[in-house]
Amino acid sequence: MKRENGTFTTFDQQSLFYQSWEHDVKPNGRVLLILHRGHEHSERLSTIAAKKEFAGYKIYSYDNRGHGETTVPATYEFMDLVRDLDAFVSFVCEKEQVTQQKLFIIANSVAGVVASTWVHDYAPEIRGLALVAPAFKIKLYVPYAAEALKLAITFKPDLNIKSYVKSRFLTHDIAEQRRYDEDSKITPNIPAGQLTTLLDTAKRVVEDAALIATPTLVLSATKDYVVDSEIQGDFYARLGAANKKFVPLEGFYHGVLYESEHQQAIDEIADFMKRCFAHKVKRIDEQMIRYTQDEQAKITYGSLPVLRKANYFIQRSAMRAFGNMSDGIKIGLRYGFDSGVTLDYVYRNEPNGSNLFGKAVDKNYLNSIGWRGIRQRKVHMMETIEEKIRLLRERGEEIRILDIAGGPARYLIEIAARHADIEVRVRDYQEQNVQEGMQLAKERGLQNISYSQSDAFDPKSYSKESYRPNIVIISGVFELFDDNRLIQHAIDGVTSIMDQKSYLIYTGQPWHPQLEQIANVLGNHRNKKWIMRRRAQYELDHIFKASGFAKEGMRIDNWGIFTVSSASFTGSDV
Repeated sequence: MKRENGTFTTFDQQSLFYQSWEHDVKPNGRVLLILHRGHEHSERLSTIAAKKEFAGYKIYSYDNRGHGETTVPATYEFMDLVRDLDAFVSFVCEKEQVTQQKLFIIANSVAGVVASTWVHDYAPEIRGLALVAPAFKIKLYVPYAAEALKLAITFKPDLNIKSYVKSRFLTHDIAEQRRYDEDSKITPNIPAGQLTTLLDTAKRVVEDAALIATPTLVLSATKDYVVDSEIQGDFYARLGAANKKFVPLEGFYHGVLYESEHQQAIDEIADFMKRCFAHKVKRIDEQMIRYTQDEQAKITYGSLPVLRKANYFIQRSAMRAFGNMSDGIKIGLRYGFDSGVTLDYVYRNEPNGSNLFGKAVDKNYLNSIGWRGIRQRKVHMMETIEEKIRLLRERGEEIRILDIAGGPARYLIEIAARHADIEVRVRDYQEQNVQEGMQLAKERGLQNISYSQSDAFDPKSYSKESYRPNIVIISGVFELFDDNRLIQHAIDGVTSIMDQKSYLIYTGQPWHPQLEQIANVLGNHRNKKWIMRRRAQYELDHIFKASGFAKEGMRIDNWGIFTVSSASFTGSDV
């Protein structure tokens, strides 16, 4: 086999080691990525890459942070591993000059959670995925071990724990046990923070697997002493992919690819790969759309258990009684918790209140997971805008930015202040948002940003627009509406004033842990329940793709709540 190795640059500009293999046969133009399990490294996959079943594929793997030849220290945040995979896929596609549709991924153990999280959150267009004993739930054996670790890392964030897993629990094959034990590059430790965030993320992905469209094979070891194989069945049962298969491997230990009878697993993978490449993948269907529509309908019209109903009543009552002591809650009660002025206050993140109690309440309010995600969304939005400004400058274009429903748009105030030569226009439906934005711009003495009151969902409002932006922003809007037809009005309006190769930046909310609580406790700007419909990233990307946008990149927070995507306008269905 031909082999090569090198490094690729990941999302945070770190260099990770990779290697590739190629059989001595005519290539078929397809690419296979094999991801190593926790504690291991890519070199251990060379025997898998050499399998005749994978002849014709260009095969790639890489060493995770803190593993093998990668010198970057291990991460304490699991989602960094997901971002690394996204960066590696982009690197491989560019290097091989192929689209994602030419890729298939085999992911073992922890890597199985990385890959399943990636397909859930990023909605890639890869051909398929084989999850080999995915570690959705690790057997820690000690009662309340996960809770204890979370407590411990509050005092020692850089805590590392040593794996209890021995080679005899991974494979029946004595030679493979010896090979594992004698491998000096096996990494026995794992950061406690990475483990706890892995478990939290895995729980989220298993519960929300209905929003995964990628064709998926799940190989489950029936005698797995490392991970809970029953959870793998739960994941499969919920999986939204039309093309899926579950295979219980009787008597297998956790190290499936190194087991005595591992050829059984290889044959299953090879057969599933053929099936995946034989058919074009349908990424979105009515069933996936209905899933979140039904979820919204249940929140809107469904009944609640007595205890939960009482809990929300107490929260609403407390908010009415004491909320005005907190500046943030007072703004939400007056203008709506979904309003631009509320968002502006959340961005500022400066707890305040009428007394010490009110300030403490305000701090707790601002530290809720939803608002933390919103602030991270702003960071990702700023990074994405700066990236597009840089690209337009390289093309020698003047920068013209439009936000179709921006509220006061404090983040665009910051962008306008940084770049005096760009022009920014912000539209919003609410007069108080427009007035606040104008006041912010006036206070900063900015002449290159302007505000106007306008309905983002009225196509006629765009026909009056002589301004032709080359960066258009649609942020935090679509989840407020359940109807894609209404959303299409906004997209049609935007495309009517955009030129080809202009950029679109759009946000999504593919998952949120507090939708029911928000609807039953917080009010919107119309003094009604604040009810949202989240959309799978597949659905959101499909809507824009059908209107002529080609997605280029995406950022997501560590909790998987908010995404910021960028796309270029092609003017045709891509």
